[in-house]
Amino acid sequence: MTQPEPYRLALPDGPTGGVIFNSPHSGSFYPDEFVARSRLGPLALRASEDAFVDQLFDMAPENGAPLLSAVYPRAWLDLNRSPSEMDPALIDGAASAGINQRIAAGLGVVPRVVSEGRAIYSGKIPLIEAEARVRNVHRPYHAELDKLLIHARDRFGIAILFDCHSMPSEALRAAPRVRGKVPDVVLGDRFGAAAARHIVTETQAAFEAEGFTVARNAPFAGGYITQRYGRPARGLHAVQIELDRALYLDQRRIQKTSRFDDVRNRVGRVVTRLVQIAPDLSALAAE
Repeated sequence: MTQPEPYRLALPDGPTGGVIFNSPHSGSFYPDEFVARSRLGPLALRASEDAFVDQLFDMAPENGAPLLSAVYPRAWLDLNRSPSEMDPALIDGAASAGINQRIAAGLGVVPRVVSEGRAIYSGKIPLIEAEARVRNVHRPYHAELDKLLIHARDRFGIAILFDCHSMPSEALRAAPRVRGKVPDVVLGDRFGAAAARHIVTETQAAFEAEGFTVARNAPFAGGYITQRYGRPARGLHAVQIELDRALYLDQRRIQKTSRFDDVRNRVGRVVTRLVQIAPDLSALAAE
């Protein structure tokens, strides 16, 4: 079988600002040998997938912003992990990374488990295979994302990355309530370290204008991508967006519900506002 490219990149006809959208967990190409080797069925393997998130944000290019999205699934390779996060409990020959809660939970760059801790493999995989996944997919993906951000920053003086994800509804059970409601959207800026305050505030306002209930940094403050690329002092800002899957997805069957088109249209209007976020130089200077 011909292997696909490591990512999809949808470019606008002409960028209108320094905004980039990224969907690193929506990949749905499951290699045949991976599915055959797994102890899980095809549906269970998709439990960690941000199914259709790339489609929810696919209005970005027509609004002037690039959309970079994954091809391979998170269960095969997690683009929101450092390439050094190799799990010795899964990867034969991988060195211990010391104390790392993600690896201990089986959620390294090559995951050992999917949601609810279900083991993907019956045994270990060789280090050479894990390194090949990183070399052939992880590195090209991040090289492209880095290029997009630096180009935007150099051209517009600022680059804003919106890192788009979905969250299973059960993850929100213990989430802090927002005016008595469970949040529909969680924005993560690593508690202010990854993006200027006014950018996150404008992002929250854009979602709230479309009727979404929005929380910040709890229960998700941002992962590897937000941490790696969010460098406000260098003109690089990163905001993680988590959407409750129940808004648009049958989470058991991993199928779109009748609400999908409505949610996509609402998110599309949010995107239109986000690409218009301009740098507030006075606010940036104060921070």
